[in-house]
Amino acid sequence: MEKSNQKKPKLVFILLYIAFIICFIDRSAISIALSYIGNDFHLDATKLGIVSSAFFFSYSLMQIPGGWLADKFGSKLTVVVAILMWSLFTILTGFAWSLASLLVIRILFGIGEGAYPSASLKQISEEFSFKARSEATSAIISSNYAGAAIAPVIIAPIIASLGWRVAFHLMGILGLIFVVIYYLALRPIRQKRAAAAGTAKRINWKASLLNPVVWQFFLVVLGLSVITKGLDSWMPTYLLRARHINLANIAWLVPLPSISAGAAALLTGYLMVHFFKQKEKWLIAVSCLLATIFMFGMYKSTSLSNVIIFEVLTYFFKGLAFSGCFALFAQLVTGEAYGSAVGIVNFGGQLAGFLAPIIIGALVEHFNNSYSAAFLFLVICAAFSFVISLTFNAEELQKNQQRVINENK
Repeated sequence: MEKSNQKKPKLVFILLYIAFIICFIDRSAISIALSYIGNDFHLDATKLGIVSSAFFFSYSLMQIPGGWLADKFGSKLTVVVAILMWSLFTILTGFAWSLASLLVIRILFGIGEGAYPSASLKQISEEFSFKARSEATSAIISSNYAGAAIAPVIIAPIIASLGWRVAFHLMGILGLIFVVIYYLALRPIRQKRAAAAGTAKRINWKASLLNPVVWQFFLVVLGLSVITKGLDSWMPTYLLRARHINLANIAWLVPLPSISAGAAALLTGYLMVHFFKQKEKWLIAVSCLLATIFMFGMYKSTSLSNVIIFEVLTYFFKGLAFSGCFALFAQLVTGEAYGSAVGIVNFGGQLAGFLAPIIIGALVEHFNNSYSAAFLFLVICAAFSFVISLTFNAEELQKNQQRVINENK
């Protein structure tokens, strides 16, 4: 590992955390601006839905290639290219002149952002010692929830006062300024192969595709992500149509689930290192089980207060399990193949973002606008993650951990 890297783990973490927040603000801007874009381009609801999903289509497909690029060219260079690319296409979003141009720009924007998560997680694994890796990995995931909470506060006032095009221009410029700061702070950007790998021992990246443990993590993350992606996309509609609740009256409740999940992500690494050492599997499994129980409680609730309480608890334990998967994975896989491997796992989460809203919408429509089947589907997904987490081979996990420890000595 490069000497400069050894001196800068905290700086690297801060820069990557800020980049994640910018990433989520840029991503969320399209949802906040959607109605304004629809008015300008005279788009109906179906076309607006296509605009919204265009990003997630390319973003999810880019997870595995993004990890491979980080392995091949180095995490820092991949991060720079990803931020540069998504910032340029954020600016270009503000110059879109038609539906076709907007769709092309958003797809390219998704390709740019899609390379970032795997590259950033790989860089965390390179910069932090084995002992600190779990806490750093789970903490960086909390940026997802921070970005989601900050985005409306920043974007909505800009759109209201200056228009949606200016909002995209300003956020893109912010990204370009940040990439310069990142470049200057972490030079040299190009890494030697040994440094980029982070270990003396090399792993064939193709082995990731054939590693059953990688796909076990993929399935657990997929099941857990269906819960939050489904609730994030349909909860406001459920409250409005099924509960007849005006969201303006409960606006202060809306961020609570994300805050709960963010707190869980920050807590995960500490719990894993100090209370579940060599028992990490059980932190994930128990958290999945509790998320299933509270999701079932939400499904059976008849009062709004209970729905909100169970939703917050579901997000908290889902956050523990989700962050725990990535924190444990960072202990098991390092070296040349880490980016590719974690890209596969992260693909599970993004695939859920594409599938969950569609499946829930189909269930609601099939059962005559009843949300019972949709909630039951989410309960089943949580239970699915719990069952898969039980299949983790504890002895094999401990062997992998010991191997990584020996490689990092």
